[in-house]
Amino acid sequence: MHIPIKNVGADRLVDPFQREYYYLRLSITDVCNFRCNYCLPNGYQPETHKSSFLSLDEIRRVAKAFAAMGTEKVRLTGGEPTLRKDFLAIAETISSIENIRNVALTTNGYRMARDVEAWKKAGITSLNVSVDSLDPRMFHTITGENKFHEIMRGIDRAFEVGYHKVKVNSVLMKGLNAHEFERFLDWVKDKPIQMRFIELMQTGDMDSFFDKYHLSGEVLAQKLLQQGWELQSKGRSDGPAKVFRHADYMGEIGLIMPYEKNFCASCNRLRVSAKGKLHLCLFGEEGVDLRDLLQSDEQQLLLQARLFSALQGKREHHYLHIGDSGVRSNLSTIGG
Repeated sequence: MHIPIKNVGADRLVDPFQREYYYLRLSITDVCNFRCNYCLPNGYQPETHKSSFLSLDEIRRVAKAFAAMGTEKVRLTGGEPTLRKDFLAIAETISSIENIRNVALTTNGYRMARDVEAWKKAGITSLNVSVDSLDPRMFHTITGENKFHEIMRGIDRAFEVGYHKVKVNSVLMKGLNAHEFERFLDWVKDKPIQMRFIELMQTGDMDSFFDKYHLSGEVLAQKLLQQGWELQSKGRSDGPAKVFRHADYMGEIGLIMPYEKNFCASCNRLRVSAKGKLHLCLFGEEGVDLRDLLQSDEQQLLLQARLFSALQGKREHHYLHIGDSGVRSNLSTIGG
């Protein structure tokens, strides 16, 4: 369907429920070199007829259109985004776009010790790195990679080169690493780390795994409150984490609980996949193709019109709480 430019309507990304979208999660590759048991247990499997990932020019055009409609924060995700040879050029390009105030990176951290200084110079303003265990053996069990010590060095290096805070993601799973909860709290006592516990999510490929290992984030929230942690208010371009602080701790705790009743009420983020599809929800539909409108700078108004039009079909909430994970077979295809 072609939408006439005069019908662009709003120049902001607002959905029918009056939620405004300031935050774009932009996947730049599906490829990942880790084999995390909750995401890609068999490793990355390339598609047989795969189309290429978005080019640098296509990435610039999509980010520019989002920025023109109010987006202030872009998070580069994957797969593992730093596997792209042009990663630094992508970071520099996005950080130079008007209105983009924050260019965040989610990484498994395997190149962090070597490259984090270059990332900072390229315009990466904040870092999220995955550390699913503080025990090197359990880290290996969960990720399939024996890289624990390198990633710890990478976090130390991030502080050395001038990052004031690092966010660390961990999927806590009962019977695997859930017993490390208190150990993680101790770890951030004297470090400016926001330790984020992400509740295991059910995807099409992982039903029995989910049933075996799922740990409710509500259990962790109650533990924190009982220990004197206090829930903080959110900034408008913050992600979905509920952030807790404690007077005795330098670090913070974030809980990402997609099964919580009102999880979607504060949704402020949209996703574009590495092949140019707009996804309105992590657990939603097949996506709206944008790539045909990423071929020249002159298409920007048409692209904005398509973004606004697609957003009018966004649902009020996902259906995870009733066991419907949508069409998503795993999270690596859309950047988590």
